[in-house]
Amino acid sequence: MAQNCEAKEYRESIHAGTWYPGEKAELEKMIQTFLKNARVNAQGKIIGLVCPHAGYIYSGPVAAFSYKLIKNQEYDNVIVIGPSHHYSFYGASVDIMAGRITPLGKIDYDLELARNIIKENENIRYLPAAHQQEHSTEIQIPFLQTVLKKFKLVEIVMGSQDYATCELLSKAILKAVKENNKKVLIVASSDLSHYHPQKIAEKLDNLVADAVNKYDAELLFKRLREDSCEACGGGPIITTMLVTKKLGADKGKVLTYATSGDISGDYSQVVGYLAGAFYKEEKMNVGVELGLSAEEKKLLKEIARKSIEAAVKGKPRPVFKDIPKKLQEHYGVFVTINRRGQLRGCIGHIIGDQPLYISCARMAEAAALEDPRFPPITEKELPELEIEISVLTPLQRVYDFNEIKIGRDGLLIRKGLYSGLLLPQVAVEYGWNVQEFLEHTCHKAGLPSDAYKSKEAEIYKFSAEVF
Repeated sequence: MAQNCEAKEYRESIHAGTWYPGEKAELEKMIQTFLKNARVNAQGKIIGLVCPHAGYIYSGPVAAFSYKLIKNQEYDNVIVIGPSHHYSFYGASVDIMAGRITPLGKIDYDLELARNIIKENENIRYLPAAHQQEHSTEIQIPFLQTVLKKFKLVEIVMGSQDYATCELLSKAILKAVKENNKKVLIVASSDLSHYHPQKIAEKLDNLVADAVNKYDAELLFKRLREDSCEACGGGPIITTMLVTKKLGADKGKVLTYATSGDISGDYSQVVGYLAGAFYKEEKMNVGVELGLSAEEKKLLKEIARKSIEAAVKGKPRPVFKDIPKKLQEHYGVFVTINRRGQLRGCIGHIIGDQPLYISCARMAEAAALEDPRFPPITEKELPELEIEISVLTPLQRVYDFNEIKIGRDGLLIRKGLYSGLLLPQVAVEYGWNVQEFLEHTCHKAGLPSDAYKSKEAEIYKFSAEVF
């Protein structure tokens, strides 16, 4: 039965100590580790996120990809929308207690915004039972407390996830947000397929990922209704799509994907996890322009992809003809292969001592099969690969660290028999400053993080055209 007046006390986080650490120091350390290992692979004004809601040991590394995008950003309000796992009802319930308590402290609810959402439709109200045991919204709060400076919270639990409910909730949120005239972030809380073998889970979850990348709410609902894919928070994702488009987002992107098997090693029955974002795209310039035309870049990517496919399938190395003059010039080049937002291989040749198209083909093949950090790419992975090419400028010795510019420069360190290189885009993806970039380059070389300060260390910078 609905209650018309809000409670004055804060809602306790009942899953602290089980689903995630109950001690502040341990929880902070875990979240910071997840964030440190996550990459930023979307640029722009972030308006919505998709985050999983399993125990942190499983879902935390994936959720961190979403939350790292908004680290130290400023939002007036965050609206977290999750599915109801324990209480059956039609419509949606908006929590109107005073706020939430986690091991990281108190966070206040924006009760004015919550009430404005409730008043828009009779199927949106406050049902205490919908929130008492629900983990889907609670699990997001410590991440938000960690990455954001200051905000007020609204927690919404969806009891029904038909398209009509998604539409009525999205319209209520949109109207209430515009009335308040505040900067808002919408977080959709959802896991994907449950308890299928890995291969079946991937097939199902790829259909959700495809709909997110296409930013198509109706397509996602159609697939969920037909049982061609699974997402316990499909309604929250659809609602977030509908709201964020009206708030100015123009792009949806899957940031990373994983399953519980990637943590447990048991791939017989897995749960799928996806991190995604909805945002107004603003491309950040990384590297420099070297004069490559759009057609030349397209051809170079085609050369890389065909070289990878041939190598993986065990076929002879392709022969390329009618190569433009620019691609016959000598450049260093790196080929980076990503799969589902995760690095899958990266190999390069620093010195420009052979034609670019030849070096690109060979580095693409090496990235697919010879990166010692990863097993060789398999044929079944080929459709999911994303290829990034970095055409390098010559090395320049660095004597003053103030010369290093994040986003423009990559780094190479040499000391004795050790050397390590990081491309310009890496510092941007991980949000490093110059000192952190130097430290991680040392780590890549197998050196202590402060080795760059040594008189014996040689530091070089370079840039690249990245596409």
